[in-house]
Amino acid sequence: MLYLTRKIGESVVINDDIEVTVVDIRGKSIKLGFTFPQEASVLRREIYERIQEENRAAAMGSDALAKVMKEHGKSRDGGN
Repeated sequence: MLYLTRKIGESVVINDDIEVTVVDIRGKSIKLGFTFPQEASVLRREIYERIQEENRAAAMGSDALAKVMKEHGKSRDGGN
């Protein structure tokens, strides 16, 4: 992990197209501003982790469904 010290108004640039600027500092809270390409995905860590967990659960559920259908002689597309 990289640690940097920045003051209000100072920025860092990542991969030539993402800029992170310190906008405000109040006590233990820091407000950051981000400039990034429209196609970039930006999520808070807790949201990202929740999505990953839901994706894993869905994949496991899909695998379980395929196994049950196979055991009953049916394919996933509804055919026999």
